Amino acid sequence: RETEDRETPGRPRIGYRAAADGPGGRRQYRLLSVMLASLIAGTMPDPAAAAEAAGREWGAYLAEKPPPFQRLSAAEALAKLTGIMRELGFEPHTVTGTGTGGQYQLQLRQCPFLEVARQHRDVICALHLGLMRGAFDLMRAPVTADGLEPFAEPGLCVARLTAHD
Repeated sequence: RETEDRETPGRPRIGYRAAADGPGGRRQYRLLSVMLASLIAGTMPDPAAAAEAAGREWGAYLAEKPPPFQRLSAAEALAKLTGIMRELGFEPHTVTGTGTGGQYQLQLRQCPFLEVARQHRDVICALHLGLMRGAFDLMRAPVTADGLEPFAEPGLCVARLTAHD
């Protein structure tokens, strides 16, 4: 909306112009994620392996590579992974000392893809496991993500991690 500059008496005219960056329509990200998970599950010979591979690539993209010759401790790597998972929308919590030999759990609540994961657990959960593995690989972390237990409890997934310090 703009008012016209006038040099004559009277009320200035108001002009309107269409804005290209106005509010868009309703977003359908959930529908998009269901469609893509369905595509992977329905067309790939091994959907879990394909999803994990994609997760590894994205995990490496989201992680911060340490400087050359710098070695992260297991605690530092776990803290960085926890931060990545939080940024993705999870409510992560690391539990240390769950066994012998540097065993950890990363408890993940509030999955940002919960509804889709219920339909396509093999795709979404493998994607999240791959994401953790890719992040640890890029960080050259002395930690491995051994597995992910989806829905260990209602609203909770548990990643099993091992530190190799």
